[in-house]
Amino acid sequence: MADEEQLDEGGEESAAKGGGKGLILIIVAILALGGGGFGAWKVMSGKDAAKKDAKAEVLPPRYITIDPPFVVNFEAQSMVRFLQVTIGVMTRDVAIESMVKDNDPRVRNDLLMILANQTYATVSTVEGKETLRKRCLDSLKAIVVEMGGDPAKVEALYFTSFVMQ
Repeated sequence: MADEEQLDEGGEESAAKGGGKGLILIIVAILALGGGGFGAWKVMSGKDAAKKDAKAEVLPPRYITIDPPFVVNFEAQSMVRFLQVTIGVMTRDVAIESMVKDNDPRVRNDLLMILANQTYATVSTVEGKETLRKRCLDSLKAIVVEMGGDPAKVEALYFTSFVMQ
């Protein structure tokens, strides 16, 4: 009887120890599966985001050269000086490109008025050229707004040639 009690107690202890190990294994398995599922979800949602980004990919830039170059004269220390500027405009929108081209006389007029009101001292510095470039860009954006376009789609204006004599 004493042997049977020892066996029962030993058997219960073994079952309890085995049950504890089994419980730990079950918990580890659940965590592993949960972690794997979470990882798969993150990877798959990352691919979905990449697909969405690919759909909303940025269009290539479209450059519009405003030809012929602008030529203006201005006085500098009682001398007549000339400024020749070639201007390029960047957009990614075909409608804006068309709008700028269709309004070429107005664009040229407004830019010519800005360029002709400069002084030699102003346009001979980097800061002066940058200020002039921004004024020209703002003027072009104002024309786009008046024509019903989105000014944010006129991304940049560049001086592709800038000659002073």
